[in-house]
Amino acid sequence: MAQGFTTGVPISINTDLDPGSNTLVPSQLAVKTYVDAQVGGSGGFQSYQIFTSGGTWTKPAGINNVLVYVVGGGGGGGSAVGFTGRSGAGGGGGAGGCAIEYIDVTGTASETVTIGAAGAGGADVSDPGGSGASGGTSSFGSFCSATGGGGGNPGSSTSSIGVYTGGAGGAGSGGDINSNGGSGGFGLAVDDVGTGTIGNAVAAYGGASYFGAGGRGNLGVSSTFVAGAAAVTKGSGGGGAAQGNSSTGGVGGAGAGGIVVVYEFT
Repeated sequence: MAQGFTTGVPISINTDLDPGSNTLVPSQLAVKTYVDAQVGGSGGFQSYQIFTSGGTWTKPAGINNVLVYVVGGGGGGGSAVGFTGRSGAGGGGGAGGCAIEYIDVTGTASETVTIGAAGAGGADVSDPGGSGASGGTSSFGSFCSATGGGGGNPGSSTSSIGVYTGGAGGAGSGGDINSNGGSGGFGLAVDDVGTGTIGNAVAAYGGASYFGAGGRGNLGVSSTFVAGAAAVTKGSGGGGAAQGNSSTGGVGGAGAGGIVVVYEFT
């Protein structure tokens, strides 16, 4: 038998949280009513909406404030052009920037949501190859926005060691917190130019967005090529392509599109 309780005695429920009683058990509703009265009954989280394509945010009934996360599209990774006797490793695409803002929407019924497109990976075109495309800009009305990441540069070695730069990260603006996306990594190729006997390339990873990592880097050894890995996490950059003295090149990995997340509060 638990200390302080007597068997056979029914427990009464205090439905109005009488402050003068220390014997009645308060109901959950009584506790909630009391807490709401102390804090004004406002400010609680109610719902959220996620946008991965453009549209319109419509304010639900009873919502007065929102916390918005806006992330731009990721840039595509650079290609590695096919060229026997040369190695190549494309740079990674940059990630989209991020803006975070807490907004009073008592006077707002709806807002246009724009989602930045994913940057395409660089194409396997004639020397020196194709750059990845930049990602697009995401925004929540005129409140805040985030630009997309830049595309990675193509890789085609013309010396024993080649280094190929990644795209710059995008930038957030208008938010209470504004941050840059991660820059794409550097591609590295090492070969014996003109002989075709040695060729190794390490393609760059894509830049990380607020929500996670970009496309992975790849390895191209002698006489092989590997296409860049596409980004998966929203707003992140695509990986670069790699080829090691191959007559066939590889296309860069595509970036991932942007995203807008709206958390709704009373």
